[in-house]
Amino acid sequence: MEYFIQQLVNGLTLGSIYGMIAIGYTMVYGIIGMINFAHGDIFMLGGFAALIVFLILTGLFAGIPVVVALLIMLIVAMLMAGLWNWTIEKVAYRPLRGSFRLAPLITAIGMSIALSNFIQVTQGPRNKPIPPLVSSVYNVFGISISLKQIIIILITVVLLSTFWYIVHRTPLGRAQRATEQDRKMAALLGVDVDRTISVTFVMGAALAAVAGTMYLMYYGVVVFTDGFIPGVKAFTAAVLGGIGSLPGAVLGGLLIGLIESLWSAYFTIAYKDVATFSILAIVLIFKPSGILGRPEVEKV
Repeated sequence: MEYFIQQLVNGLTLGSIYGMIAIGYTMVYGIIGMINFAHGDIFMLGGFAALIVFLILTGLFAGIPVVVALLIMLIVAMLMAGLWNWTIEKVAYRPLRGSFRLAPLITAIGMSIALSNFIQVTQGPRNKPIPPLVSSVYNVFGISISLKQIIIILITVVLLSTFWYIVHRTPLGRAQRATEQDRKMAALLGVDVDRTISVTFVMGAALAAVAGTMYLMYYGVVVFTDGFIPGVKAFTAAVLGGIGSLPGAVLGGLLIGLIESLWSAYFTIAYKDVATFSILAIVLIFKPSGILGRPEVEKV
């Protein structure tokens, strides 16, 4: 039982990272019906931004407290990722918004490849490690829970609550929901649709940057290919939970993390991805809109 609970904790930690990335996918899809396949690479950019900030801080201030360093890393990573995603939306996606549906998808894949290669050229192809930022481990009834696991889970809960409040209780959230329902009518009623979409991209990128920073803190290493696999799994989490639903994105991320952790613990680790995508397929057969998703209503 202790081993099982230990794997649950590990799965919740990994799932929290997937959930933070998945929120960005689901927000963009909910607003403009587009899958931003470059979002995983924005997550990777956030991790590299946090790494660079960490190296600068430790080089200039050798005795800087870990809490201060981590906070600065988070803020800078969020700002950098938000600027990147804002630029991508303005330059690559907005001109194609009225084009045929495959054009933005192809552009998103192209942006993903471009960002990955850019980091490979500028930062090198090798793993970039950092020393442990948080190393405290607590033993609770025979279960080892590290402080960094607690931080990741708490940050996920706080961010989900904050973004849910923004979407459902603020003027920006009302503009986002109006744009999601009908962009043309929202524009006629005075909503700045372009600004709303840009802000949504920035919000999604900020969450991905937080996830990238937490990923760097948890694993202690980042590499230019880190945007692909976590990005695909976060997209899977968004679809599994119900793309367009913020709680669904986090729920899907937690489920993906738990499936991977438990499968790796009790079966061969080589097939954990097979198990994840097989369960996704089974869920979508019986519930095509995802666990918390709503059936799409065709506008006539």
